[in-house]
Amino acid sequence: MNGSTIGFSGEQPPQRFNMARYCLAHAAQTMPEKIGLVVVHDPEGAETEVWTYKALDLAVRRVGAGLLAMGLHPGDRLMIRLPNTSTYALLFFGALAAGIVPLPASTQLTQEEAEFLRADCGAAAIALPDQTQTDLGNTRRLSEHDIAALLAHAPGPYAETAADQPGYLVYTSGTSGSPKGVLHAHRAAWGRRPMYGGWYGMSAEDVVLHAGAFNWTYTLGVGLTDPWANGATAIVYTGEKDVTVWPRLMERYKATLFAAVPSLYRQILKYCDLRTHDLSTLRHGLTAGEALSPSLLAQWQATTGKELYEALGMSECSTYISTGPSMKVRAGSPGKPQPGRSVAILPLEAGDQPLPSGETGLLAVHRTDPALMLSYWNRPEEDEAVRRGNWFVGGDLARFDGDGYLWYEGRADDVMNAMGYRVSPQEVEAALSAHPGILDVAVCELKVKADLSVIAAFVVKKGPEELTPEDISTYAQTHLAAYKCPREVIFIEALPRSANGKILRRELQRRYAKHSV
Repeated sequence: MNGSTIGFSGEQPPQRFNMARYCLAHAAQTMPEKIGLVVVHDPEGAETEVWTYKALDLAVRRVGAGLLAMGLHPGDRLMIRLPNTSTYALLFFGALAAGIVPLPASTQLTQEEAEFLRADCGAAAIALPDQTQTDLGNTRRLSEHDIAALLAHAPGPYAETAADQPGYLVYTSGTSGSPKGVLHAHRAAWGRRPMYGGWYGMSAEDVVLHAGAFNWTYTLGVGLTDPWANGATAIVYTGEKDVTVWPRLMERYKATLFAAVPSLYRQILKYCDLRTHDLSTLRHGLTAGEALSPSLLAQWQATTGKELYEALGMSECSTYISTGPSMKVRAGSPGKPQPGRSVAILPLEAGDQPLPSGETGLLAVHRTDPALMLSYWNRPEEDEAVRRGNWFVGGDLARFDGDGYLWYEGRADDVMNAMGYRVSPQEVEAALSAHPGILDVAVCELKVKADLSVIAAFVVKKGPEELTPEDISTYAQTHLAAYKCPREVIFIEALPRSANGKILRRELQRRYAKHSV
């Protein structure tokens, strides 16, 4: 195990703890006129929302009280499927303020995917754009008029929730082929405190620019929850995603921290002339969601003179391994366990005794960590499968070196990583297999560059009928969110399988990789 203490050694949250109050109430009381959120719709600044902490606190308490007045009850699930606007964030934190459980969902989801989430979580209400046509069964729809009424409602107090009370619900791809809900407690916000120094080096003086949308937990966490808990200023851009926007925004708003996935840093370096921008206020960049390659790190350092700090995490625990200002970066490693966290490498098959440094096994987080989820939603068997003694085992393969740095070695299962999103190959295969021209299909990550992998579909045709990669791509786009769609379609005669019929995905990756590992 890395470190001598078994179990989370940081301060535990108070018994009564509300995530929204933790993020907003202190700053609203001590520095009410400080800017807590800037929402940029236009990179030139012509369309910008500016929210003080006083205004954020008031809006969130209005939404919370309004939801209760509408008839929702603490513990009810509120599914949010709205465009990338400030309303998204206000509904998320407003639900938390009232003890209602928000479920952030993406507008990229197909109707079929969204319906699965709604039904699986038993949503009491769903916030949707008025133009979205869908059958919601007995789920209440929050129209744009309803949301406006929430924001105008008289504010109420923050709910006196317990730290272990259900806070929010997110869905992640799993090996079963359908997304599974990850239920977090209110204490999850407190469990993020090791990141403040262990990854960010964050203080109230920071201006944090996050490149993600409001519906992504990376944005809700790194882009809002943590800056607000520290009294910092959060900047979120909602306009057209032109890659040249980001250095312009860093310069215009004097960002001190910038957070994105590695692929966006790669695009910035490729398409932007950073010499033409004043990035003097930027202390360093933050990256998570996919592995940071040594070459990309070196290029960023050489071009900007700034560090890029990586973090490794999962939907069930956010980030828990990272580099940061107090640590020397070791290229290729996502860093060390954040202060207070108890992280170990366990044997692959069974046992809860940590392996020594240098040995590869399953990456595990101690169950006393306040950032760890409560449970999978209505998946008791899957929940039991990830509990091993006092450890949570998420399925990542890794090892520690003698200096305590972690080296990530992929997934024990076959879950893919697409632009920071975890995607189950079984989910994509299930969607594609319904195509009338497909006899058999396998999906996996395919390496196309040294530091870039894409989702690839290997298709066995049903007959001699004409079938093109474009046909498959078009079909995928109507049944899957954009980030789940294969970027490569390869026709083959037969899928490689083991003696018991299991698809040999690693054989496909080896055989068809466009870049040698």
